[in-house]
Amino acid sequence: MDKFHLINVFVAVVDANGFAGAARKLSMSPPAVTRAINELETHLGLRLLTRTTRTVRVTDAGERYAQDCRRILSELVEADESVGGMHSAPRGRLTVTAPVLFGGLNVTPIVTEYLTRYPEVSASCLFLDRVVNLLDEGVDVAVRIGELPDSTMQAIRVGQVRRVICAAPGYLKKNGIPLKPDDLHAHSIVSASGVTPTPEWRLMENGELRSIKLQPRLITTTNDSAMAAAVGGMGLTRLLSYQVAEHLRDGRLQTVLAEFESAPLPVHVVHREGRNAPQRVRAFLDLAIERLRANPSLN
Repeated sequence: MDKFHLINVFVAVVDANGFAGAARKLSMSPPAVTRAINELETHLGLRLLTRTTRTVRVTDAGERYAQDCRRILSELVEADESVGGMHSAPRGRLTVTAPVLFGGLNVTPIVTEYLTRYPEVSASCLFLDRVVNLLDEGVDVAVRIGELPDSTMQAIRVGQVRRVICAAPGYLKKNGIPLKPDDLHAHSIVSASGVTPTPEWRLMENGELRSIKLQPRLITTTNDSAMAAAVGGMGLTRLLSYQVAEHLRDGRLQTVLAEFESAPLPVHVVHREGRNAPQRVRAFLDLAIERLRANPSLN
């Protein structure tokens, strides 16, 4: 029994949602695919797929087994690439994910420098304000902001960011500077749903984390629009420090209530390959870690 062949066929059937699609993908006959699945199920002593005349469904056990098989197949491919590419220039396609604004400000310059260094590599950037599953979506490297859940992923800390409350100096001159969290109720609030999905800001007061429920004057779904509104004098907004770093440096925004900020959020570079990372991934990790740790807005 060729176990590698059997699990390769099984994953193809699951991904194609049927035997015929898997047969076309693998250039095999449908009966050969059926025999491979039967042999695998006999070997395991359990049902992986439920067949009807029209559909093929994956059992609960089959779904768990498919996830493990995908990981094993991926690691085998990456091990081959790693060994074959140890002494050669990076090549292939690299896929990176990060939050939208962070990706545009901090990851894109790293990716362009990386591509300039290594002409045989191409790259895809998935800048999304959601957590991307690296394995399911075929992503090599992710930048994550916030505490990480326990997982098998490799994580390297590269910095931290703060949640800051800020406003334009002109707004503060006209409306006054809040000195304690309760003063926020007297101000015009711009709520960015990317950071604060509910009109509630959590601040430290007297050593305890306290939730301040607010009635925003403006609620927006993007951080950059909240930032633009604050720069324009609309009111106070709460964003991550890296997002407003340039505006703070040039004086277009000013932070308030800094002594009441909650704990900083760590920034990690996350990848899934471990020691068997392909050359293209290792080269990008080295560059990204160096550049992000040197970034003053993250440290």
